[in-house]
Amino acid sequence: YTVSTKEQGKMPADIKKMNFEDALEELEDIVRTLEDGSGALDEAIDGYERGAWLKKRCEEKLTEARTRVDKIVVGTDGSGSTEPADLD
Repeated sequence: YTVSTKEQGKMPADIKKMNFEDALEELEDIVRTLEDGSGALDEAIDGYERGAWLKKRCEEKLTEARTRVDKIVVGTDGSGSTEPADLD
């Protein structure tokens, strides 16, 4: 997959539709291929560029998940409530 000059800076539509698991799986495949070093240079560059987009998608999905996670807090009177989790 090649990102044209016109598309640079814009995530490819197929990646934008991916869930975390699919993006991570493809990213892992690309990393294995690059580590193997058996492909042509142009293919490696294309793979690297696509891998960068997949990494960005995984980060977006993790950020989305982080904002959706709440932690349960028990008050001194035993009542329960939720508040955003501090995951840092």
